[in-house]
Amino acid sequence: MDLQLHGKVIIVTGGAKGIGEGIARVLASEGAIPVIIGRSEADNRQAVAAIEAAGGRAGQVAAELAEPDQCARAVQAVVAEFGRIDGLVNNAGVNDGVGLENGDYAGFMQSLHRNVVHYYLMAHHALPELKKSRGAIVNITSKTAETGQGNTSAYAAANGGRNALTREWAVELLKYGIRVNAVMVAECWTPAYETWIQTLPNPEEKLREITSKIPLENRMTTAEEIANTTVFLLSGRSSHTTGQILHIDGGYVHLDRALANA
Repeated sequence: MDLQLHGKVIIVTGGAKGIGEGIARVLASEGAIPVIIGRSEADNRQAVAAIEAAGGRAGQVAAELAEPDQCARAVQAVVAEFGRIDGLVNNAGVNDGVGLENGDYAGFMQSLHRNVVHYYLMAHHALPELKKSRGAIVNITSKTAETGQGNTSAYAAANGGRNALTREWAVELLKYGIRVNAVMVAECWTPAYETWIQTLPNPEEKLREITSKIPLENRMTTAEEIANTTVFLLSGRSSHTTGQILHIDGGYVHLDRALANA
């Protein structure tokens, strides 16, 4: 299926690694031009080089999106180089463990900047170009907003905000023909996830415990599976889909856990 993305310029925040890298790669394979925005220029360039080696085209802007002024600068840099923006994937963030019992005001606010404030700012600054292109926005969000996790109040709050902003923007931007959707992630295998699980006393046992609770095939979701749905939502093939929060999680959030080992 032709997703009608050839030559489209799509910003992907946090696009150098993990889920963001998967999204950038799938976009490039569909003929789009992903522009990776992340704090490490070296990581960004490595991801761009991999895309180019596979025959695609990509760009990058180094920016620390937790700093509000750098969000504006990053969007300006994309427009200056490519002349347009056809889509935005808000993906960058980190589950930083700022909890209720052991957290504090400063840590909570810093986490919100790392995880949801830049979602708003990137969309705000990209909006003039998205109006011209009648583009699309996809917000990557996490199950923590719906299931809770414990000891991660700020991240859970940020993801609740991402979900709410998805619906709010879908309404506000109807008049411009701009579609806004979200892809919710549960247990997805990424380098960051692997690093986290290796910090646990019995990582292999913990991984088996986690995957045993994922109903569909008792396995982790892959970054490519998240990417495939994200890219579809950015494309003209999803032209009447907006305001949706899609769970790409093998049934983890909604299906009865009893099904996992049935």
